[in-house]
Amino acid sequence: MAPIKRKLYQRWLFLVVFLPISGILCFSELFFIKEPHDVTVMRREAVILDCQAHGESPINVRWLKNGVKVVENERVYHLSNGSLYISEVESRRGDKSDEGLYQCLAQNKYGAILSQKARLTIASINAFTIQPMSIVVTEGSVARFSCRISAHPPSIITWEFNRVTLPLATERITVLPSGVLQIHGVQRADAGNYRCISTNIVSRRRSTEATLTVAPAPRPQLLQRPCIIAGPKNISVSLHQSAVLECMATGNPRPIISWSRADRKSIDVYNTKVLGNGNLIITDIKPQHGGVYMCRATTLGTRNYTVASANITVLAPPSLVEWPESLTRPRAGTARFVCQAVGVPTPKITWLKNGQKVHSNGRIKMYNSKLVINQIIPEDDAIYQCQAENKQGSVLSMARLIVVMSEDRPSAPRNIAADTVSSSAILLAWERPQYNSDKVIAYSVHYMRAEGLNNEEYQVVIGNDTTRYIIDDLEPARNYTFYVVAYMPMGASRMSDNVFQHTLEDVPLRAPELSLTSRSPMDIQVSWQPLPDKLSRGRVTAYRLSYRISTENTVSQIELSGDKTQHLLENLQPDTIYLLRIVAATSVGWGEQSVWTSHRTPKTSSARVPMAPELHLAPLNCTTILARWQLAPRNSASVQGYRLFYHEESQSERAPVQLRAMENTYTFGGLDPRKKYHIKLLAYNFVGDGYQADQTISTPGCVSIRDRLVPPPPPPHNVYTKTNSSTAVFLRWGRPAFTSSHAVNYTVRCNPVGLQNASLVLYLLTSEQNLLVRDLQPNTKYEFAIRLHIDQLSSPWSPVVYQSTFPAAPSLAPTNVKVTLIEEDTALVSWKPPDEPNVAVTYYTILYASRNAWIAGEWQALLKEGTITMSLLENLKPGQIYFVKVSASNKMGDGPFSQTIELMVQADLSSGHDLRGSTHSTGFSGGFYHLDQKSMTGITVGVCIALICIIICAFIIVCRGKNRKFSAVKTCREGVNTSASAAGHLASEGQAEHADVSVPMMSQNHFIDAKGGTNLIINYLGPVQPSTEKKEKWFSFSSNVEKDSQAVQNMRHSSAAHQPGTTVLTYEEELSMCPDQPTTLQALLWRPNGDSEGSSSSEGSHATGDSGRYSHDETEMTNLSSGTSSRPPSLTAEERGGSDCSTPPEDPDELMEESPADLKLMESVENGCCHQETQSRSESALSLQVCETVCVCERL
Repeated sequence: MAPIKRKLYQRWLFLVVFLPISGILCFSELFFIKEPHDVTVMRREAVILDCQAHGESPINVRWLKNGVKVVENERVYHLSNGSLYISEVESRRGDKSDEGLYQCLAQNKYGAILSQKARLTIASINAFTIQPMSIVVTEGSVARFSCRISAHPPSIITWEFNRVTLPLATERITVLPSGVLQIHGVQRADAGNYRCISTNIVSRRRSTEATLTVAPAPRPQLLQRPCIIAGPKNISVSLHQSAVLECMATGNPRPIISWSRADRKSIDVYNTKVLGNGNLIITDIKPQHGGVYMCRATTLGTRNYTVASANITVLAPPSLVEWPESLTRPRAGTARFVCQAVGVPTPKITWLKNGQKVHSNGRIKMYNSKLVINQIIPEDDAIYQCQAENKQGSVLSMARLIVVMSEDRPSAPRNIAADTVSSSAILLAWERPQYNSDKVIAYSVHYMRAEGLNNEEYQVVIGNDTTRYIIDDLEPARNYTFYVVAYMPMGASRMSDNVFQHTLEDVPLRAPELSLTSRSPMDIQVSWQPLPDKLSRGRVTAYRLSYRISTENTVSQIELSGDKTQHLLENLQPDTIYLLRIVAATSVGWGEQSVWTSHRTPKTSSARVPMAPELHLAPLNCTTILARWQLAPRNSASVQGYRLFYHEESQSERAPVQLRAMENTYTFGGLDPRKKYHIKLLAYNFVGDGYQADQTISTPGCVSIRDRLVPPPPPPHNVYTKTNSSTAVFLRWGRPAFTSSHAVNYTVRCNPVGLQNASLVLYLLTSEQNLLVRDLQPNTKYEFAIRLHIDQLSSPWSPVVYQSTFPAAPSLAPTNVKVTLIEEDTALVSWKPPDEPNVAVTYYTILYASRNAWIAGEWQALLKEGTITMSLLENLKPGQIYFVKVSASNKMGDGPFSQTIELMVQADLSSGHDLRGSTHSTGFSGGFYHLDQKSMTGITVGVCIALICIIICAFIIVCRGKNRKFSAVKTCREGVNTSASAAGHLASEGQAEHADVSVPMMSQNHFIDAKGGTNLIINYLGPVQPSTEKKEKWFSFSSNVEKDSQAVQNMRHSSAAHQPGTTVLTYEEELSMCPDQPTTLQALLWRPNGDSEGSSSSEGSHATGDSGRYSHDETEMTNLSSGTSSRPPSLTAEERGGSDCSTPPEDPDELMEESPADLKLMESVENGCCHQETQSRSESALSLQVCETVCVCERL
């Protein structure tokens, strides 16, 4: 039974303690699920600004544009979920334009909250602000053109040379994203006209043309030191954008460009690369990339160099590092909200109450990014928001103040009255509350100055035994406001009515401080500053100036009006010490006189000495004074230095401080607080001391440090964080060094950086010194803080540590993909990033292909940085249909492709049709295109026609081959006889090394250079290419056709005897139309001879599917020449196709070592078939074997 009671008690204690705390920390009465974001749209395009609030119904949503309520009309209206829909965005001038800052205001019974600001920008492209200028450069030097344009969204800059588009980057040409064109090693061919092209989703603009003139370089070229002609510029770059630092240098020899940081830190190699010939580009810029970068151009092998530098300022939107927390406070209590933000530029903090700006008054103070509400009243129960804003954006965080009230609280004190007692005291009186006055235990008197802003409110608590009180620490001649609150054990009453009263004037607390200078030996210029309000204690009506000679007792006095601040004493004695003092008066009387201040008038002399400097003194703190001075405008004497004297009032003068002539400031340190000091300054030269300037100043009092309470336990230290995955972070920390017997627990605070809703902060409790925080968002920077709890005491939060989770691969495709034809062969594709706020995109992949290339599985790919959302598709072919799709990627993986967009490029764009091709979506499923019925019918008909044509062509070729076979029989027999006689002549001569050879002459349609000058054979159709392919019997009749064709071919050439002592080669012409074209069905089945052995290359770029490539199988290369197609081949397998036997191939290396003079020919005819073998042996010369096989069939 005891364990059961213990468990029930523990559960009850948990509910009592934890639920009230969770109600405060997990405020969720009203917050935004979706907020509007910056958007850029085309004119007359529809746009939706998201706004969805969650909380207790009913929720009313309103929209503000530039702080003014948006009025609904036919074009602008609210959607059911709270979003704002604009059907056609207008870009009129003035308030009629839809451009501006939009915010949505959501309200329910708990209060109202305001969303972050979203800027709506209408896409535009303006005129060029910088146009390229014509230049003249020498050959071999560098050329630079630049252009600049303002566009939203930022445009893509390309360049044209003589109206032809230049590549973005080559070995010599570089196009920077900033619009700069660089040409290194200028050549004569570079001379011409250049212009830049700016393109965005709105339009395309062309700049004026600039002419590049190339002058010949001087000979010989003189050595030239390196010179930077275009150095880096100071730039401000937004977070995660790209920064480009240009550096272009000339010199002879060509200088080498290197980069470094002025703070000696290493340059980030992962996000930094060199563009072109020395330009530095930093992608995905982060705060650590900010700093001074130095470009150095150095001549190789020497110490000659030049340096240029520039500063990169990384602009960052506001990010909250400390945000307000919801509070529950009783009536008349005090609430403090804290909000701190970081960003570049420094964010401005604004406090909102139910969506309205909070203004300071007596109870509400705003200082140091804090909001303090004193004497809380029921009307203070509201939702408060902290808004941090700079030029990069804004961020908000909210918290609620819940005011707890008691039902039987007393009513407010009545009939409050105030009477002035003196210049510093006012008597306050009131009557007891009308209701529950017997329960009052104390009264609280509140008062503050009525004039000015951000005045401090003071509070005095007195017992319930009196209804009168004298406030006696007031300032004279000031207006004050008072109110009273009654307290009881359960809470406080409402405030009483406010009453105003002013204090009386008093005599000035002290006299002004004098400043003395001399313009001549016989005068003293006396000046002073008006007394501050705290010292004057009323309006100053008069001043009395007294002066005398230091050695006399006679005092002269001059009374001046209260508005005077200077006076000139004239007709004085030169080189005399005078003592002066002043006193101020109000309507009450004269105040305290100042002490005597001494001043020596200058000597009477014709020598030119420096005039008195203009001296200015200012206290920096209670122990330090800063002195600044400058020479008098009418001073004409030279100055060698200064002497500075100072001493405390009633103390002797110290030795002067010697200062150089170029110095104009000096700081006095180590002074005593609340003391008056006399300071004297004079300039001197070789003639002597100049006129002196005297001034008196008082140091202020130091602020006393109040006694502090017993400090809380120290916070945990050595907080260590490590990312485990895209959704988890591991934390470890150390326990502070203190001794305690109580158990120690920890609270871990976790939230994304820049969180706008304080109710989404995650608080985790643990008794261990480590914790794995799970269920986080990918690619999100989190901040962690830890506090310690012991014996009902809590430590401050530990210093905040930051850690980012790993990014996740994109799971969604880019949205709003559009393809627009902007020129005959150029299209612009634009898109929006995937709708995944926590997924970073490093680059985009754009795939596009024509219909034919898509069928072959060949896509062309373009890669763009993650900050770019448009690209140009160039060199498109007219009359083609292109498919385009886009995907997003990062270092964690690739996302899916968007829906494929179809673009029709018009075949004839000169007829006045719109250049924008038609685009529509095409369905893809599993990588296959869904063909409709019409497309299938067309493909079927086309395939049938092609097959019929192939069959007809094959039939015609077969018939023609048979006719030629019968008509060539007689010619074949004559050829056999001629060949036989030639063979017999050769046989009779034997096999001597230099035997005379007689072979049939070539026909007149053939020519060969037999002198060894070339191996090229030319006939009447042009150069003859060797056949390198071994033909196979693809069909059953191919062998017969080749035999008949070869027989007829060998018989076509007439024979003629040739004189002994010369070498004649014969060449047999095939029956095909051209020697380098395939014959018969080979033309239908095989590719041309240009393909290399065993492979066939096909055109295309980045192939993402089946490329459609194929290769020749069963192909052999028989090339007997040292160069490609440089000499006629010997008999190929095709020429021997008429015989059932074949000649083994000769070794090409062996053939190259034989002599052409050792040509020997042998013929043998056996069984109706002729076998030919040619062999020649020579150790030093090249032997060429020529085989001629003539096969004559006796029976047809």
